[in-house]
Amino acid sequence: MTGKVVVIGAGVVGLSVALAAQARGFAVQVIDREGPAAGASAGNAGAFAFTDILPLASPRIMRQAPKWLLGPLGPLTVPPSYALRIAPWMWRFWRACSPARVRASTAAQTALMDLSKAELEPFLAATGTSWMLRKEGNLQVYESQAEFDASLPGWQAREDHGIAFWHMTPDEMAALQPGLAPRFTHGTFTPGWYSIADPRDYTLALAERFRAGGGEIAIAEVTGLADDGVLTASGKLTGRVVLAAGAFSHLLARTLGVRIPLETERGYNTTLPADAFDLRCQVTFGGHGFVISKLSSGIRVGGAVELGGLDLPPNYKRSEAMLKKAKAFLPGLRTTGGQQWMGFRPSLPDSLPAIGPLPGHPNVICAFGHGHLGLTQSAGTARIVADLLAGTDPGIDLAPFSPARF
Repeated sequence: MTGKVVVIGAGVVGLSVALAAQARGFAVQVIDREGPAAGASAGNAGAFAFTDILPLASPRIMRQAPKWLLGPLGPLTVPPSYALRIAPWMWRFWRACSPARVRASTAAQTALMDLSKAELEPFLAATGTSWMLRKEGNLQVYESQAEFDASLPGWQAREDHGIAFWHMTPDEMAALQPGLAPRFTHGTFTPGWYSIADPRDYTLALAERFRAGGGEIAIAEVTGLADDGVLTASGKLTGRVVLAAGAFSHLLARTLGVRIPLETERGYNTTLPADAFDLRCQVTFGGHGFVISKLSSGIRVGGAVELGGLDLPPNYKRSEAMLKKAKAFLPGLRTTGGQQWMGFRPSLPDSLPAIGPLPGHPNVICAFGHGHLGLTQSAGTARIVADLLAGTDPGIDLAPFSPARF
């Protein structure tokens, strides 16, 4: 199979797609406004969260949201200046929380997770990045019997799908991860939760592998899409298009008259020196909306959701609030010498990505809107898009991910 493909976006999804298409014999060019690993692909928590099959849009979140929204530095916030603009997205999000739609979204998410997990290690081997993979698992901790009990339906859904996990007593948690505060009374460990040594280094390694295979990465601002290519300030690049521009993807789709309700979950973190804490696995503080991860570049404390769009300035008080909580939860954590970061997670209201042809424009393939799961679902998305470009059956029902579903 030959042909020209232009991939918009040099994050982990765009570069994974570019490599998968390159392996199929396509001549691929990647274009990005800043270059490889400039956005959320650099600052995420580094997790392949294959066990995270439950959509963010769910009755559970709707129950928690009113409490969370009361705290401007809490796990979920909407800046007052952005509230009116995001109201239509929030309406769609609320509708996606019905039990029937949550069941459908969970089934779709599970299928994509299964594919992504199956594709990951072959993809890492093909790109020479297997050495970056870690299989240390994830520990989800709870502060009360009530909080633990509220989590059980989600664990039942995972058990129904054959996902391995086990619940832990405080003593078992302390053996797995020393240094946890005694306030955590229950825990659940998932061994199938993988991670990468460092998400930025991984994405840059994919870029180098792509270049080594003859691919070109151009740094330029895309001004619009066409049915036969991409428009930039310096001219037009012709070929089939893969739109993987993360949180900016909907703006480019709009240049072809297609409106997709993509919003931006602004995520915050602080990366501390590697010796800030003896972290044995990733720990999730679900009741507070953040995680702490061990990366080769340091200990990263981050998460939460700020639905604030692309233009508002960062509010690093959110990073500071998470770091303060992390110190209370892990009393031995040294919180000095950290580097703060804010990035844009591209999120659609039903918690599923957009993968497939742009409505009315079959030569433009969408690959965006993964929310918190871009790294997790990157290899699976790459496989699907390569199949679509090659005209072969991806072996997964793409209807739930269709960009036309809105």
